[in-house]
Amino acid sequence: MKSVIVGTAGHIDHGKTLLVKALTGIDADRLEEEKRRGITIDIGFAHLDLPAPNGEMLRLGFVDVPGHERFVRNMLAGIGGIDMVVLVIAADEGIKPQTREHFDICRLLSVRRGMTVLTKSDAVSPEMLEVVRLEVAEFVRGSFLDLSQIDPGKTDSARAPIVAASSLTGQGLDEVKAALGKIASEVPAKNAAALPRLPVDRVFTMKGFGTVVTGTLVAGTIRKEDELELFPSGKRVRVRGVQVHGSAAEKAVAGQRTALNLTGVSMEELARGMTLATVNTFRSTSRVDARLSLLASAKALKDGARVHFHAYTMETIAEVRLYGAKQIRPGEDAFAQLRLAEPGLLLPGDRFIVRQFSPVVTIGGGMVLDSAPPARKRRIEDTVAFLKVVMDSSPVESLAARVARRGAAGLALDQIPGEMNLRRDEVEQLVRGSTLVRCGTVLVSPRAFADASGRVIETVTKFHAANPLVAGMSKEELRDQVRLGAEVFSGILSKAVEEKKLEVSGELVRLPGRGVVMKDEEAESKKVIEQVFRAAGLKVPALKEVLAGLKVDRVRAQKIMTLLLRDKVLIKVSEELVFHQNALAELRQKLLALKATTPKIDVARFKELTGVSRKYAIPLLEYLDRERVTRRVGDERVIL
Repeated sequence: MKSVIVGTAGHIDHGKTLLVKALTGIDADRLEEEKRRGITIDIGFAHLDLPAPNGEMLRLGFVDVPGHERFVRNMLAGIGGIDMVVLVIAADEGIKPQTREHFDICRLLSVRRGMTVLTKSDAVSPEMLEVVRLEVAEFVRGSFLDLSQIDPGKTDSARAPIVAASSLTGQGLDEVKAALGKIASEVPAKNAAALPRLPVDRVFTMKGFGTVVTGTLVAGTIRKEDELELFPSGKRVRVRGVQVHGSAAEKAVAGQRTALNLTGVSMEELARGMTLATVNTFRSTSRVDARLSLLASAKALKDGARVHFHAYTMETIAEVRLYGAKQIRPGEDAFAQLRLAEPGLLLPGDRFIVRQFSPVVTIGGGMVLDSAPPARKRRIEDTVAFLKVVMDSSPVESLAARVARRGAAGLALDQIPGEMNLRRDEVEQLVRGSTLVRCGTVLVSPRAFADASGRVIETVTKFHAANPLVAGMSKEELRDQVRLGAEVFSGILSKAVEEKKLEVSGELVRLPGRGVVMKDEEAESKKVIEQVFRAAGLKVPALKEVLAGLKVDRVRAQKIMTLLLRDKVLIKVSEELVFHQNALAELRQKLLALKATTPKIDVARFKELTGVSRKYAIPLLEYLDRERVTRRVGDERVIL
């Protein structure tokens, strides 16, 4: 059965709750004070099953909202997730202040379907009823409640779905139900496969059940035993039971009035304005970039002004920071960042309402475009260009823009579902249809990838020019200089090697075919150093004396030493001792030959075998331990 959420709207005492009761048989006023005072204070709920014109059964969930100006904030908490609205206007009073404000709110929230009901029609004459009907038709002309906007060919009498009814006598109620069924049948079904999200509008406890929350499920499906995340706290909860329109169910799907029995959280930890959603996906935010519209009846809104911010059941104070403007004039739109006093779960496409800080009246609303704006300031022109793209483009183009604005840092795949409100399989599909570069689990724009690749190659080229005696640049040093993340850096290196723009040897990166380039005196000095150490055997020469006798300066001599050590021609045993590789190889052979007759050796025997002093013997034995030629056992070494 298709579920459609219907919201009421209208001035106080125009008969919204009585109309809902007459249609459904359910009194949506649940509070004792509401019944005593005869007015709706908080949002109430009812439901009705109706046949659509094609015979399909529809379940209408009514959200009845208060009409008093003092309770508009409660009205906003209920109307955020509706599919269609019933604008209620009393025939004996006509259009009143909250009629206008509620109607403005519906338009700002981009409600696209609904009807108008003239209640208390039995209290006026037929002539007066016709006058009110004409007044209302003019009031809604050009809006979503004017059917001429859908079918300009309709006659004047059929342009606006305005039905006169009396909740007391029952007159017109059948026409109201017929119109509701027709309009509800045209409401597109919400996406039950999307990521689930339930804005909480009521919290209470039930004896024998525990903590219960209710709300309109705006997307996805929630089942018994599901684990959900509570925003903005991030606390994990489990669904012990599900009710849909007051009846137990195995699951709730998008578009249904839903009650959840929760475990893992107390009633004190829950409140209206919080949101339950899928785990490990979303993040709460205190800043959103949006397209903000100001009502024609509002005063100009200045940059930096504070407003009351309402989205679904959430309410907080926000500071408006306009992009490239000092104010928004009445009836105009602008891009803005809304800085919220309290964090909440907001996603691209969410509609919101702003009300003047004081006096508190509705002045505008808009749509969230980006709920994860960068912490670092960007040029206003760049931000506006980005917001225009995500507002008007396809999901693939929106993803490309979100990746591009992060430059070479890229965007991690696991961040995209929360930032764009997409399932992971939908993200994978978008990536396949894009030109984005994938570096492990990070996406980078082709331009940023090319620019970063150019920086890497340029950095290696400059390193070679400054260090002709060094065979290559270490990966760690290179990544540090170009300031790239590990996965993007690895992706760039792999691509550069594939295209033969770089070579990688172990931990060294170099230009293709680039070896050590030596001048004649440098090559001669290298040969001298190697010969001196080879001739010395285990009796290491004084390094200072060796370097002092060369034809090159000390800096180049040290680079030559580094090259010999890197190529393992010379081997550093300790900070002070360097040996030729041949000397150490001969020492290994001596120890292996000794093993047949003497499997163990102490320091004294080692000194006798090698002819070196204790100063050299200890570091050499420790080196042999590290190389697993010997193993120390007490004061002796076992030859392995």
